[in-house]
Amino acid sequence: MQVVSISSLKGGVGKTSVTTGLASAALAAGVRTLVVDLDPHADATTALGVQPGDQLDIGRMLKSPRRAKIAENVVRSSWADRTPPNGSGPAVLDVAVGSAYTGIYDRPDLGRRDLRRLSAVLAGANDYQLVLIDCPPSLNGLTRMAWAASDKVALVAEPGLFSVAGTERTMRAIQLFKQEFAPNLSPAGIVANRVRSGSSEHTYRLAEMESMFGELLLSPRIPEQANWQQIQGAAHPVHHWPGDSAKSAAGLFDDLLSNLMASRSGLRSRAR
Repeated sequence: MQVVSISSLKGGVGKTSVTTGLASAALAAGVRTLVVDLDPHADATTALGVQPGDQLDIGRMLKSPRRAKIAENVVRSSWADRTPPNGSGPAVLDVAVGSAYTGIYDRPDLGRRDLRRLSAVLAGANDYQLVLIDCPPSLNGLTRMAWAASDKVALVAEPGLFSVAGTERTMRAIQLFKQEFAPNLSPAGIVANRVRSGSSEHTYRLAEMESMFGELLLSPRIPEQANWQQIQGAAHPVHHWPGDSAKSAAGLFDDLLSNLMASRSGLRSRAR
């Protein structure tokens, strides 16, 4: 099982869009996947077409992590119903449902015991090949809790001044966190998202990111897509959305997922 946190320091860069795009690619590839919606806004839960029932949300699982029994509390994404079985059995895409309750942990003063709460919850998730954690856009307790439970951190950034600066700060934060709390943690790489091909500013910032981050800048880059809000609003996987632009986006997320899962020791891709 690989556990990958999808993180950003700055809001509005499409972190949840990248999470759901990767989830769509994993579903299409037959990778048994769990999405942990750790953002108190719970946008990933909505986008994944989840109708919460009597199951515990992730916030309440974190409250009593050793008694949480995550296998009994995940909810099947409606996306899986649109995906035919593959050679290894039915498609699996489950969600640990997000809620505002997680906000009680999103503070900067969590101790070591609190930072291990998500790790304890995920100890019962061994039936999955991939766990994607959608983190809130901050470096407070929830993101650090996610990092403590993860093998890798994938950072999402737009090619803009503030986002690039925030990504550099987040990279430093990962190294400090690795030294103090999680020696096995490493960056999976940086996803350049919402890239506008005709923008001279984006071209400049992408070149800047290549210079700053080298091979940690993952390939492919994800272009801005006009109908992405419509796809998310319909709670639909991009791989099942009609039209050439959705087909192209699906292919990019296939490549991105392949790069992220390429190897356990080095989930990174050389930038193109």
